[in-house]
Amino acid sequence: QVQLVESGGGLVQAGGSLRLSCAASGRTFSRYAMGWFRQAPGKEREFVASISSGGGSTHYADSVKGRFTISRDNSKNTVYLQMNSLKPEDTAVYYCAAKMGSGSYYLTVYAYDYWGQGTQVTVSS
Repeated sequence: QVQLVESGGGLVQAGGSLRLSCAASGRTFSRYAMGWFRQAPGKEREFVASISSGGGSTHYADSVKGRFTISRDNSKNTVYLQMNSLKPEDTAVYYCAAKMGSGSYYLTVYAYDYWGQGTQVTVSS
């Protein structure tokens, strides 16, 4: 079992930055690939970024490529999402997710085993 707790969400103006954190319980965090997803009101949950268990491989949705950076610190059992140049369309609840495995090309919600409760990000225009 892995428990995930997101933090760092909030209200920011367009063009601003936020860094989300996701803290994981357990001693096997380094065996899990991690992902960030987001869900806006009335829309399906969508992939944002993923990172391999060792941190050497990442993937991004086209909509955030060049603006967002996913990273992890296995010594702290934490994965991060640095979000720069935020746009109003980035407004959503952001979720982190964990999947046992060494790859990073996990782009769908169905690939992941564990989910956090989400953190709200609101970008004002």
